[in-house]
Amino acid sequence: MKIHEYQAKEMFKKYGVPVPEGGMAFSADEAVDIAKKLEGYPVVVKAQIHAGGRGKGGGVKLAQSADEVAKVADAIIGMNLVTHQTGADGQRVKKVLVEQGLNIAKELYLSIIPDRATAKIVVMASEAGGMDIETVAAQTPEKIIKVSINPLLGIQAYHCRKVAFGLNLAPASMKPFMAMLRNLYKLFVTYDCSLVEINPLVITADDGVIALDAKLNFDSNALYRHKDILEYRDLDE
Repeated sequence: MKIHEYQAKEMFKKYGVPVPEGGMAFSADEAVDIAKKLEGYPVVVKAQIHAGGRGKGGGVKLAQSADEVAKVADAIIGMNLVTHQTGADGQRVKKVLVEQGLNIAKELYLSIIPDRATAKIVVMASEAGGMDIETVAAQTPEKIIKVSINPLLGIQAYHCRKVAFGLNLAPASMKPFMAMLRNLYKLFVTYDCSLVEINPLVITADDGVIALDAKLNFDSNALYRHKDILEYRDLDE
């Protein structure tokens, strides 16, 4: 089962994973109201559908003013967004996430997945954030870091250090990154996830570590244990 980015970010917040401030809007007027509550401009308006590549399809836009927020939100809500994951028919956008803009110094890729071949949980990371990980794997596989974790023992400090050093993080970003990775792992295990992905995970100019995007997929066979997750199901998707 998949959920929307805004829903994944709600779960990230519960587990202490930093995300940008923002809110959901179903109309241009609502988008403007949310933007006014954030700390200045620019803000980002992001289409909410169950597909990646939204930016390339025109579903993610920066806005520098309230008027621009209204114009951008009005264009995105109701559009038929076509990405490499939707197929030629695309997906109709019914809502947008409006978030504060960030001063980004570096974009990273981070995910946690189960490896059924080894019966381990794998953390994958790369300095090539913002790109499709399949493209990175095909063209520059040396840029991908993989750390395997025994699920019976759980994530350890040395796992976190290996990923952090592999990403060439500045010393000031090391501690918050490792704390965030531990929290993500706890979320992954607690909710029987089949995927946790952040692309991009950004390092801000002041060395903050923030999940600019959020993707969570759940093992459908385990949903009977997670009634709260079932409430997130969007039947339109």
